[in-house]
Amino acid sequence: MVFMNGDFRAPHQNTNTLPEHYQGQPTGHFEPPTPLPGPDKHSKNKWWKFHKPQNRKEWLLTILAVVLIGACGVIAYIMWFQNGQKPVIQTTHTMPAPKAAPVSTLTGLPISDPSINDRPVTAVMIENSTDARPQSGIDQAGVVFEAVAEGGITRFLTLFQDSEPTYVGPVRSVRPYYIQWLMGFDAAVAHVGGSGEALQNLKDWNAKDLDQFHNPGPYHRISSRYAPHNMYTSIPALRQLEAQKGFGKANYTGFERKKEAPSKTPNATSIDFAISGAAFNAHFDYDAASNSYKRSEGGQPHMVVDEAGAQKQLSPKVVISLIMPKGNNGIYSTYNTIGSGEAVIFQDGVATAGTWHKSNRETNFTFTDASGAALKLDPGQTWLTALGDRSSVTYK
Repeated sequence: MVFMNGDFRAPHQNTNTLPEHYQGQPTGHFEPPTPLPGPDKHSKNKWWKFHKPQNRKEWLLTILAVVLIGACGVIAYIMWFQNGQKPVIQTTHTMPAPKAAPVSTLTGLPISDPSINDRPVTAVMIENSTDARPQSGIDQAGVVFEAVAEGGITRFLTLFQDSEPTYVGPVRSVRPYYIQWLMGFDAAVAHVGGSGEALQNLKDWNAKDLDQFHNPGPYHRISSRYAPHNMYTSIPALRQLEAQKGFGKANYTGFERKKEAPSKTPNATSIDFAISGAAFNAHFDYDAASNSYKRSEGGQPHMVVDEAGAQKQLSPKVVISLIMPKGNNGIYSTYNTIGSGEAVIFQDGVATAGTWHKSNRETNFTFTDASGAALKLDPGQTWLTALGDRSSVTYK
């Protein structure tokens, strides 16, 4: 190149043929050309910068690209999942359902401590002559058996396990059929003597005996009544005697129980048992409010009294008539308690005809309906009365 007086000349180039953007410039003066468009020095780092679509075509292309990218992602996820790669799913841990409350083997009622079922079952013979009324403690028994002891006079076999009343009586003598009933509960029996046959049965059958004649400690006579109607006992005191004799947990099967289901159309609200005579015949009135049966005898409400003198009417949850052959052995009554026979079960305001079963002394009663299915009982006190024939049971 040749520079002359600030003028610039390209060699062998006619100034009249300068590029268009140089033409028109004064001679000897140079103006740098305007840079042509092109990438700047940072363009290699800005290839990815978003270019806003300028027209409909660019918008359509942009949307199509987004859809294709999303579809590819979905396809990749499905292929990954099918190849055995499972996504981590967060689960919510639920609290386990609360355990059902323990229930009494004897009554089917809820109990606060399962160890209550490890106690012995304690049976107490309670008198029912007119001079023995009102009795004490019967209302707290889980199961009560009623039968004629002698001369038409009834007597009660009362069973305790989950309750421990301290005032129970009057205590009287035992008979063979009561022993057969209590042995089905593996129970120890508190009594004051008995018929000669019954006392021999206690020995021969290896029954758990708490006879007052040989074990006076748990028994005492009260001063407000005269003998023999004034012998009383306490379940806690009898438990101590059982422990001394090594009578531990009762091994038995309780009655099959069910949930209460009071009927909206009860068919048995007034029940009568013709047991022996006016003073001992029993009557029950169904009380819908408590779903229980208020008991009367001798034409009066059957009351019990506590040690403080407060009285209340007996009201078992379940009432059962056991129809079994009845006879006499001298002055004492007899019942055929082993085998099977008719039964009428009253619960929830309804009477159900069924059959009782007891295969031997050591087994408990079970009940079946006309089809042979088990008849289950409501939880609560169960009252069983032995009757000579079905005609002794009436209800409406």
